[in-house]
Amino acid sequence: MQCQKPILVPLCLRVRKQSELPTHTKVWKNSEKFGYRVRFIVRFMKFLYFQMFLMLLLTHVSIFAEVSPNVILLVVDDLGYGELGCQGNADLATPNIDSMALNGVRFTQGYVTAPNCSPSRAAMLTGRMQTRFGYEFNPIGAKNDDPTIGLPLDQRTIANVLHDGGYTTGLLGKWHLGSSAVFHPQRRGFDEFFGFLHEGHYYVPSPWQHVTTMLRRKVLPGGGEGRWMGDHLIYSTHMKTDEPAYDTNNPLLRSSQPVIETENLTDALTREAVDFIGRHKDKPFYLHVAYNAVHSPLQGAEKYMQGLGHVEDIHRRIFLAMLANLDDSVGVILKKLRDEKMEEKTLIIFISDNGGPTRETTSRNGILRGEKGDVYEGGLRVPFMMQWKGAIPQGALFQNPVSALDILPTIAAATGTQISRDLDGVNLLPYLTGKNSEPPHEYLFWRQGQRTALRKGDWKLVRTPNAKAKEAWQLYNLSDDMEEAYDQSDKQPAKLAELKAIWGKLDAEMMKPLF
Repeated sequence: MQCQKPILVPLCLRVRKQSELPTHTKVWKNSEKFGYRVRFIVRFMKFLYFQMFLMLLLTHVSIFAEVSPNVILLVVDDLGYGELGCQGNADLATPNIDSMALNGVRFTQGYVTAPNCSPSRAAMLTGRMQTRFGYEFNPIGAKNDDPTIGLPLDQRTIANVLHDGGYTTGLLGKWHLGSSAVFHPQRRGFDEFFGFLHEGHYYVPSPWQHVTTMLRRKVLPGGGEGRWMGDHLIYSTHMKTDEPAYDTNNPLLRSSQPVIETENLTDALTREAVDFIGRHKDKPFYLHVAYNAVHSPLQGAEKYMQGLGHVEDIHRRIFLAMLANLDDSVGVILKKLRDEKMEEKTLIIFISDNGGPTRETTSRNGILRGEKGDVYEGGLRVPFMMQWKGAIPQGALFQNPVSALDILPTIAAATGTQISRDLDGVNLLPYLTGKNSEPPHEYLFWRQGQRTALRKGDWKLVRTPNAKAKEAWQLYNLSDDMEEAYDQSDKQPAKLAELKAIWGKLDAEMMKPLF
């Protein structure tokens, strides 16, 4: 890794030209004896300078090796922009997740590259727009078992980069980037894997003991719509569809072998994370903890449900119980780092994979318009934080737009590992430390079928399927309209044309969908 700053030569070691020598020295310049002494001094000083340069270089390398950070990437599922205490949730305190904002940087305009799970993760792990390599859509259900669907093999992941840089790598939880053998996480750079391969998983095995479960149904028992209430099981027709068969052909795996897990899955992933940290604390590691919380199915553990009796809506109460469980789990991981005195040598990143599916789970996106599946802000702007004590500011807000694409280049810069191809993301460290005051991105691009968007500065271009105007473009100024309530496409035709031209140019660089 190259030094961030050049090694400066002390002025006292600079050898002056004869024209710069004092007058009384010039009088002696023809003296043979004096000339010999000057040559000796010059050679000696060059030798000293060379020795000092070597010492500084070796010291720099040694220090870098000592502080080369561990990396923990905490990816949560379907957590809306407004669901953390530090982002305005008045229903539930989330002190452990919020602590990363107090001890690091919170990005107020953090974006993902797709409004749903799999394509968002494809970009997050590669640092490249997923539409550049055809991973445009979100495979769910039986499509997960299509042997041709998965993260293309020519795309390198964060795990590939860090593994090749000498790191021990592990993935816990959700993969959702291909379930056939060729796409398995341990063939994509991860040394260890404990989790599942599809888009979701039940938190406890059937018959779902010690939780309250709420499932979607097209029709209630006995017919009709609304809610059917049992002791610890609730059916609801509010989404007019059935709960997906999440566990079908989708066992929990350790490496590639099915395992029986009796703990709540959120707790089990936390247990595995603590174990991984303990086993690998003597060497650099990358731990990717991909919680499936707070994704459906909605299953709230009893011990958290009991503390939320004041929440009248059972739908909301179950979701908050899952969020409280998630927050406690993040706290256990952070405590392990403190106990091992590893906080200052661990870069921790927290992000949600997309906006909250408010109608489905109650996961809220604050004042933002839309939800999971939309290219409005509610589907794309997510909770995003970064902590690295002693290296980046603490308690800071970063208010320029950033992207999940930036995670890989930032990690590579922090760890000194090599990236072998051009990325769409940028290294955020110079922006966080104040070395670069410019916005990290000139524009951000989105495409998922007919749902498309572009952000440049405060302006955002949106196109989304609409029964009245299928191809209509909308234009919003997010500086005073974060809710995307006032379409200015008619009032700002020049700005609309400018952004459409940029979007079209970028779109031409992308591939057709692979599936």
